[in-house]
Amino acid sequence: MKADFDPIRWLDRALIHLCSRFGDYQKDSPSTFSLSPRLSIFPQFMFHLRRSQFLQVFNNSPDETAYFRMILNRENVANSVVMIQPSLISYSFHTGPEPALLDVAAIAADRILLLDAFVTVVIFHGATIAQWRKAGYQNQPEHQAFAQLLQGPHADADAIIKERFPVPRLVVCDQHGSQARFLLAKLNPSATYNSDAPAPGGDIIFTDDVSFGVFLDHLQRLAVQ
Repeated sequence: MKADFDPIRWLDRALIHLCSRFGDYQKDSPSTFSLSPRLSIFPQFMFHLRRSQFLQVFNNSPDETAYFRMILNRENVANSVVMIQPSLISYSFHTGPEPALLDVAAIAADRILLLDAFVTVVIFHGATIAQWRKAGYQNQPEHQAFAQLLQGPHADADAIIKERFPVPRLVVCDQHGSQARFLLAKLNPSATYNSDAPAPGGDIIFTDDVSFGVFLDHLQRLAVQ
């Protein structure tokens, strides 16, 4: 009886073969491994593809999985890249909107994050921002800067949604809230329940998935054999 095809296992083998063939290294020495600048980000994309809804079917119906894969096949390269590795923008009082690492370390209590995953757009409020919003500080004249901070990601999310078809789902959530899973599922789990405590105001991801750092270490070790 023929075993079922495992796309993740196939992807891992293909990535190891590619790195073994095109990487620069000394045999059996993972610390010497490197890829050319044009390929250096490729393992990161494959890491996020392995964790995406295109390959992970848990918590998705067969119809949802088929829909996600159909959208991926139909879109151009730029949009497909956003689906595989979403963009993350950070908003805070200290700086203007700026790109953030797709990592749980990007979460902070005094920060708002905007995630664009093409089919889903997420506005995530840090714990302190959420408390101030619920207290209505944005409606007080002396807190106009806070009101403007709240409006920034919503304006950017509206611009994304208006220009995109099919229309993405908008999720507005708070740190530690139930809807926060839409953001956490896309982040690199560099801090989990069994790792060191996060920075004050930060967060952890309750998962047994390996982080990108561990994934890359294993990839380098297998590629140089």
